[in-house]
Amino acid sequence: METLNIGLIGTGFMGKAHSIALKAAPAVFDLPAQPFCDLLAEVDDALAERKALELGFARATGDWRLLVKDPEVDVVDICAPNYLHKEMALAAIAAGKHVYAEKPLALTAADAGEMAEAAEKAGVKTLVGFNYIRNPATQLAREIVASGEIGELIHFRGRHNEDYLSDPAKPLDWHVQRATAGAGALGDVGSHILNMAEYLTGQRISEVFGQLQTLIPRRPLPDGSGGMGEVENDDQAQALLRFDGGLIGNIETSRVATGRKMGLAYTLTGTKGSIIFDQERLSELQLYKSEGLPGRRGFSTLLIGPAHPDYAAFSPAPGHGLGYNDQKIIEIRDLVVGIAGNKPLYPDFREAWRVNRLIEAIEHSHVVGSWIALH
Repeated sequence: METLNIGLIGTGFMGKAHSIALKAAPAVFDLPAQPFCDLLAEVDDALAERKALELGFARATGDWRLLVKDPEVDVVDICAPNYLHKEMALAAIAAGKHVYAEKPLALTAADAGEMAEAAEKAGVKTLVGFNYIRNPATQLAREIVASGEIGELIHFRGRHNEDYLSDPAKPLDWHVQRATAGAGALGDVGSHILNMAEYLTGQRISEVFGQLQTLIPRRPLPDGSGGMGEVENDDQAQALLRFDGGLIGNIETSRVATGRKMGLAYTLTGTKGSIIFDQERLSELQLYKSEGLPGRRGFSTLLIGPAHPDYAAFSPAPGHGLGYNDQKIIEIRDLVVGIAGNKPLYPDFREAWRVNRLIEAIEHSHVVGSWIALH
């Protein structure tokens, strides 16, 4: 069996999630190649050595540039902050490595486009971590839509709201600075629901009308000096959407939505039924069909089980539920299958570039106060 040597850059929340998934994927799925946790990079040698021991990597380095040039590394896995994605990815591509990166892909659409075109020119595979589309419940929702089971889609409503910056006393960090994060809530969590909208509906968003707001304009400096720093991007955003297939809809996103911890949710309304989903109940799908006696109609709860996409690899019984890391395990499966079998990966850098373009179109729409078309 072929081995894919993984070089991981960054060991925060996402780096740990990727490490768990890399270790678990071969136990869950019958893979055509074995992912091997080979080399880990952090900001210095000491931290890298400690994290390599914790996360089960064979080698460590305090310099990510050595990792991307290492001849033993096949796939560079980027879990660093947004502003580092471009430099790291371009260096990896130049070294002939496949690249697996977290979202949003880049700070700007221009940067994302440069990265996508470089990867395509080099002939390397790319995958971006929009992992919520891997949830078996969401895969099922997509199947239901595509089959016509709820008729023709007439409306999409999506949201991704969290409260990780709802406390105004939380210090300034890289998430709230344009130079390190780009867009705020719209880029960080809103990118997920924008990708989700097109994945579920099978239609492209053709026009947007956006509104952004920064509710906490200043935050304490992280040095404890008592000084305050400016928040440079959005705390919450919303947008009206028009799709190229005639569908209309809207999305909202927030990082200050008090009480929302993983508030990604959507409603798909069709001419013969509807679907409702909430990621905080990630192993349930609500389905309504307008058939049968009027007095017997209503939303039914589908407990995700082995009859649904990918679930059976984890459990033989329905209703036992999956978790966040299981979505990453499915994502790793797709990464390995795509690279080992030379198959297309979704969403790749080109698809993530599209999400960056949508983010910028919504921001521009907010500034000019009008609909902006995607070209």
